[in-house]
Amino acid sequence: MMRKLAQLIRGFRGDARGVSAVEFALIAPVLIVFYFGIAELTQAMMADRRVGHVASSIGDLVAQDDTITDAEMTDIFKIGGIVMSPFSTTSLKMRVSEITSNAANVSKVTWSDASNNTALVVGTTVTPPAGIIAASQSVIMAEVSYTYDSPVDYVMPAPVTFTKVYYLRPRRTDSVTRTP
Repeated sequence: MMRKLAQLIRGFRGDARGVSAVEFALIAPVLIVFYFGIAELTQAMMADRRVGHVASSIGDLVAQDDTITDAEMTDIFKIGGIVMSPFSTTSLKMRVSEITSNAANVSKVTWSDASNNTALVVGTTVTPPAGIIAASQSVIMAEVSYTYDSPVDYVMPAPVTFTKVYYLRPRRTDSVTRTP
């Protein structure tokens, strides 16, 4: 009986059938989680890039004009939503403001418009990064915020908020006028 048992054990030791199936069973779950994690992070990176594109696009469109109307601002915010596609725009917040500095180099809001966000109050002091605006000049500030919530939630179980701020100088005039 012991002899047969020893032969059976020797037979198992030399038999390599099924090794691939065991290796696959051990490695497959790790590779599947890795694959979904990479896909999830790629989608988040794409959303972050789109937020930057939206901020630069809406700021650039305003900076190219000399006078902005309500209808133009509505269209510019619609363009921002289109640039964000194929991502949902329900959490997309956009704000465009003109910041003007006085002779003492104190920067204040001249006008501000927002979509799914709160416009800045006219006259509010704003501190842009150093070197962005000189004394007695104006700059367009485009701010975009987007909350990305992954549909898979393996690697990123909680929503992540991406925020971008762009400063652009008006191109055609010293200041962009905001009219109704």
